[in-house]
Amino acid sequence: MRQYSADLTPPWKKPKPVPEVTAEPGLVVEEPGTGFCGAVIRCEAGTVTLEDRFGKHRVFPMEPRGFLLEGRVVTLVRPAPGGPARPARTASGSVAVPGARARVARAGRIYVEGRHDAELVEKVWGDDLRIEGVVVEYLEGVDDLPSIVSEFAPGPDARLGVLVDHLVPGSKEWRIAQSVTSEHALVVGHPYIDIWEAVKPSSLGIAVWPRVPRGQDWKTGVCRALGWPENTGAAWQRILSGVHSYKDLEPELLGRVEELIDFVTAP
Repeated sequence: MRQYSADLTPPWKKPKPVPEVTAEPGLVVEEPGTGFCGAVIRCEAGTVTLEDRFGKHRVFPMEPRGFLLEGRVVTLVRPAPGGPARPARTASGSVAVPGARARVARAGRIYVEGRHDAELVEKVWGDDLRIEGVVVEYLEGVDDLPSIVSEFAPGPDARLGVLVDHLVPGSKEWRIAQSVTSEHALVVGHPYIDIWEAVKPSSLGIAVWPRVPRGQDWKTGVCRALGWPENTGAAWQRILSGVHSYKDLEPELLGRVEELIDFVTAP
């Protein structure tokens, strides 16, 4: 006697099988019903918690064919017991995306005043910037800003963000920043005389940043006060080596850099 399957659905009407993907912490997926895109934070009781790049959390049921991975429908499954409990983090505190490739560079850019500033931004935010496709350019001085903005010609699809040192209301630097700020160009600054001060003293094993009398070169004065050799290049490498993550930086700098990244990457 011939046996027949209990499932009488014609083959052409059956949904095609989709791959099962382990919901490892840090995996970035999209929930198609809401469009919410984020990294896996944890799985529990048949649900998965995602965190987007702004730190917002959403909980979704782990249903078959319930998510998109790089545009393809997948079914998320729980990791095997004993897997990692917490997602890895980048130096900026964002969820790390294992194996992620750098995105093709956006038309938008972030300019940073000073080579030391650029090196610090790269060390802490480099992974995030590559995933977002944001290129950081070196700005030698604020005096060059008007010509740079004019040549760049910021627009809706090419936003320009600029980070400058010691941006104090009423100063020459502040007036220049105000003259180039627009809907598509944002200039922000931190309150420190130099980017060195944005590193927490405790991360370098010092009590406080020394006060340097007016009229003295600030970096040289700092080296003298701390008993360091008066070699500002070597001093900076010493400072940079003490920075391992955002936790080693002052909030006034963290907020400004995050503001620029959000501005340049905004849809």
